[in-house]
Amino acid sequence: MASSTKRPRPDASDRAPLDASSGPADTAPDTTPAPEATPAAPDAPHVRVAVIGSGFGGIGAGVRLRRAGITDFVILERADSVGGTWRDNSYPGCACDVPSHLYSFSFAPNPDWPRSFSGQPDIRAYLEKVTDVFGIRPHLRFNAEVTEARWEADRTRWRITTTAGQWTADAVVSAAGPLADPQIPDLPGLDSFTGKVFHSSRWDHDFDLAGKRVAMVGTGASAAQIIPNIQPEVGRLTVFQRTPAWVLPRRDRAITDAEKWLHTRLPLTAKLRRGTLFALRELQVDAFVRRPGLLKLVQQLAERHIAQSVTDPALRAKLTPDYRIGCKRILLSNTYYPALAAANTEVVAAGLREVRGSTLVASDGSEHEVDAIVFGTGFHVTDMPIGARVFGANGTSLAEEWKDGMEALRGSTVHGFPNLFFVIGPNTGLGNSSMILMIESQLNYLVDALTTLGSVGATAMQPTARAQRHWNLELQHRMDRTVWTTGGCRSWYLDSSGKNTVLWPGSTTSFRRATRKVDLAEYELIMRTVPADRSAGTPEEALA
Repeated sequence: MASSTKRPRPDASDRAPLDASSGPADTAPDTTPAPEATPAAPDAPHVRVAVIGSGFGGIGAGVRLRRAGITDFVILERADSVGGTWRDNSYPGCACDVPSHLYSFSFAPNPDWPRSFSGQPDIRAYLEKVTDVFGIRPHLRFNAEVTEARWEADRTRWRITTTAGQWTADAVVSAAGPLADPQIPDLPGLDSFTGKVFHSSRWDHDFDLAGKRVAMVGTGASAAQIIPNIQPEVGRLTVFQRTPAWVLPRRDRAITDAEKWLHTRLPLTAKLRRGTLFALRELQVDAFVRRPGLLKLVQQLAERHIAQSVTDPALRAKLTPDYRIGCKRILLSNTYYPALAAANTEVVAAGLREVRGSTLVASDGSEHEVDAIVFGTGFHVTDMPIGARVFGANGTSLAEEWKDGMEALRGSTVHGFPNLFFVIGPNTGLGNSSMILMIESQLNYLVDALTTLGSVGATAMQPTARAQRHWNLELQHRMDRTVWTTGGCRSWYLDSSGKNTVLWPGSTTSFRRATRKVDLAEYELIMRTVPADRSAGTPEEALA
């Protein structure tokens, strides 16, 4: 992506427009005893902050740290490029279901979004652009998957072991996100399947689907985009649906050249557009959180959409949910229903039970011969694998700490894990708006925490058990009234015990207020007991 914008300095203004067009644009957590600490590498470089992941959370963290004058940090990325979920998910038709002008950083508006809901290539290119414009690339370390992060209490620091070596850090920011590790069900016989198998987030672009008998397992957000894009080319498409989703029309269109010109020449118009999108979504919160009955009108729109799109009564009955709209994520599509109604598509209203050679056996006993299986079965959201690799002050893994359900103080910090900060932590997800708004709020909280430590002369901080418990009791009390709890469905928002550890039961405005400043009354402060080992030299040398 070309740019006519100069790279801003760390103290650049809040808004640095990106004025070039984007490109074409669960298994159970590991609760085994903590292993012995990895031997320390004597030459491990030390940084003030180590960030895990280079999606919106990780790149955003880099920008906010630099703007706060903190340049002594490294971003550890397991892949070979930035992008996070927008790098990993490259399946046909992959796009965002939040309008582009809201699904972007407030400090980096892009006047050249090509569509109202832009596709994966455009979003990934946007992140690459932000990386370069804000000078983040020198801080990146690719092919550096974190295999262990362990708190060293005697030195009040973290030791991070990766596939590219070790680092030590005063603080760790986990920006790996909940959509990083695909989940494929443990089906009997799957290992012996004679055809092709892959997850939607690990799309095999070398495999030609043309004329093949393809099984699509799952009917969530990814499947709703994949199905219309592969249905015309496959020979036969078999869709396994355990639970139907509510679907609304997708109000997508190309952004005109005149609009792009206007947003470039008059940035206030882009800000107004973003503000309008933001306000509309904030107004929806009351229906999701406090008065789910207000969603009746929205459900009527969804019922009209399926009635107009699917004429076969039997198929329409299969595709009509029996729970209240909003309980599961609402899908947006104009092409999903027509693809399911196509002559070469069969919808099986059941999950998979087992695999026998090239035959898939559904839970209703029906059998289906296929050449390929595409799993659109989601991710390890409530049992993030990174939890088994992070060890806190008493040597306990985060997975063990969260064995009864994920929780954190303000979605950002966890008792027993000093100076560990989350971006998109427990109960920070949204069911109706842009996650970038939540990410920016958490990044403000992160920077305030780091600067507060410096101002009070402390080395580390962790939330008190009482503060964390009080926060989560109140949060779950508020969750009881939401459509996600009362709507009559079982969704990926809930963990194995039925507890919603994913979503925020409020508006993005209320979360921004809750994370504006660190309240030291909620924290225990830790002082350094021995001098920090900075044998690796200066920050510049550590990042060389």
